[in-house]
Amino acid sequence: MSDFLWTRPETEPAATLLMAHGAGAPMDSAFMEKLANALAAEGVAVARFEFAYMAGRRTGGPKKPPPRADRLTGEFQTALQTLLRDSGGPLLLGGKSMGGRVAAMLGGGGSLPQRVRGICCFGYPFHPTGKPDAEWRLSPLEESKRPVLVLQGDRDPFGSKVELDAVALPGSVTLTYLEDGNHDFGPRGKSPATLDGNIQKAAKEVASFTGSLAD
Repeated sequence: MSDFLWTRPETEPAATLLMAHGAGAPMDSAFMEKLANALAAEGVAVARFEFAYMAGRRTGGPKKPPPRADRLTGEFQTALQTLLRDSGGPLLLGGKSMGGRVAAMLGGGGSLPQRVRGICCFGYPFHPTGKPDAEWRLSPLEESKRPVLVLQGDRDPFGSKVELDAVALPGSVTLTYLEDGNHDFGPRGKSPATLDGNIQKAAKEVASFTGSLAD
């Protein structure tokens, strides 16, 4: 779990994002590769890691479902401690879907290092997919002790723009929509938007967010 998959910019990074994967896809999925490369192009280094249940699949282990999100904060904390030793400069915590939710949970902890400046959530799972009447997962965002940036597809079944327009989020949360995007930011074929364009927009928003957190 301490083995990071690094994607670095050609110049000195403005920050390093410690990024976790979503519930069902590994750290080197096509989405994670595209996003990491786009972030590096905007001057943000990315250190990806895998939770133990996902890493176990690489060694022929059973395809276990992920544990509950709150049971993964310890693994994220361990990855953070390793990264603090291995790299300098400001840090961001973040992840895809479930990974972003766990990052936000960690952001509410009482002993977060000062080097951690903010949280970035790529497709936040506000509620179970397609079930807006279920209990919403707002407490990690409400309790985070760092500013949070949420990049969300307009049509995300875990929380669409139509649904979120009726929800009051804390002032510390910045919510940016990606045009006609689903949970992986991909638009429909008839849309003028593109997947690459949405990912590039998300990366630019992270770079802008990082700049706003500078001392």
